Amino acid sequence: MKILFIGPMGSGKTTAINAVSDIATVSTEAENNDLEVNAKATTTVAMDYGEIHLSDGETVALYGIPGQARFDFMWTILAEGAMGAVLLLDHGDQDACGQLAVYLDAFAELAGRGALVIGIGHTRLPAAEVLGPYQQLLRQRGLALPLFITDVRERSNVLLLIESLIANAEVNQLMENF
Repeated sequence: MKILFIGPMGSGKTTAINAVSDIATVSTEAENNDLEVNAKATTTVAMDYGEIHLSDGETVALYGIPGQARFDFMWTILAEGAMGAVLLLDHGDQDACGQLAVYLDAFAELAGRGALVIGIGHTRLPAAEVLGPYQQLLRQRGLALPLFITDVRERSNVLLLIESLIANAEVNQLMENF
């Protein structure tokens, strides 16, 4: 099983994979030359990779895409064969809803089949104050996708996103076959 972690630079993809991976993660971090977009020192330029080992012996492969649009050619490559994606957004970004639209368009096939879950991070506000604009955008597009406030540093939060993704994808697949 292959799961993508997608979202703009600084949204927490690398941190999320590090929080849950059962192996030492593979990371392609390089010096950030796009400091106007995000002031973080490094950024992913190809991918991050981690694994979760399930009790039945199955391995869940976790791939983090680079968040900068100039590396979007990697998005298509990494999306090949993915069962779904966890979209992470930084609520502190003034264009977080715009970023949601960008990733819904870029990963329209996954979103369309319900194989996408959204985690909103970098906020201490109550969910009721945060989630409204994201829910409205999803409704406008006719999408019913799981949407959570999350802290990607917390293993339990990231596992909840993954479990929700798998459950939602399985339910949607069953409904297609029904």
